[in-house]
Amino acid sequence: MLAAMAVLPFLDVAAKFLGQQNMPVLQSVWARMFFGMIFTVPFVLRGRPLRVLIPEMPVLNGTRAFLIIASTAFFFLALAYLPIADTLAIYFVQPLIVTLLAPLILKEHVGLRRWIAVFIGFIGTLIIIRPGFQSLNPGIFLALLAGATSGLYMIITRKISHSADPIVTTFYTNALGAIMTSAAVGFVWVMPTLEQWGLLLTIAVVALIGHYLVIAAYRFGEASLLAPLGYAEMIMAVVCGWWFFGDFPDRWTFLGVGILIACAVYISYRERVRGVRPDPTPPQP
Repeated sequence: MLAAMAVLPFLDVAAKFLGQQNMPVLQSVWARMFFGMIFTVPFVLRGRPLRVLIPEMPVLNGTRAFLIIASTAFFFLALAYLPIADTLAIYFVQPLIVTLLAPLILKEHVGLRRWIAVFIGFIGTLIIIRPGFQSLNPGIFLALLAGATSGLYMIITRKISHSADPIVTTFYTNALGAIMTSAAVGFVWVMPTLEQWGLLLTIAVVALIGHYLVIAAYRFGEASLLAPLGYAEMIMAVVCGWWFFGDFPDRWTFLGVGILIACAVYISYRERVRGVRPDPTPPQP
């Protein structure tokens, strides 16, 4: 999990560079899905029959692919308006969204203490956004949409997490996502330069490695231990934003993130006490 959190922010770096070069966001999302599909095929077929390439539970996997496309697109769009760390900080509403939706979709019981933690986490989100104290740009709403769609993505991931090997699940997501994005990317296609091809490939490789490590982590370690470790991504996001773009979050952003992390850790602790598997922290699109 820590390895995944260390590499995933480099996906954001590549996406932000492409956005600064006026590369269409849909094309960046397509590259992530298409090359991710190509790169996973050899691993999926190793020791498995060809029929494994046909997705199981096509409706759930197709919905999951659509949600990761939407979440990735919203996040990449937000990067055009906000620094990497600020975008990620707002995106951290995702575990709160999962907690809110779990009773409705997964029929899980959420106790009073968890609802209080969600409410406090929402206050942390407001501290980051600070409505009325700073100008609200589109990046804030895009980052919130990225977190919300990612929450739905993780709800479905929980339903199918034990239905297939992690690499097979990763392939299904990329393959269905590649089909969806390929149908539309031709309308906005811009011929990439050699440097841009390299950045597009970087997005796919980093996303593939990061997502596989997260899925594998939840198979080998207790979720209540791993979930809070997902917030370690903020550390590398701050470093990458400062190193590549000269951005550094202000103290209010750090305070809001600290509240969100505290709430997520508390929720994980409560679920460990109750013996219930906690809501996992997602990978960053």
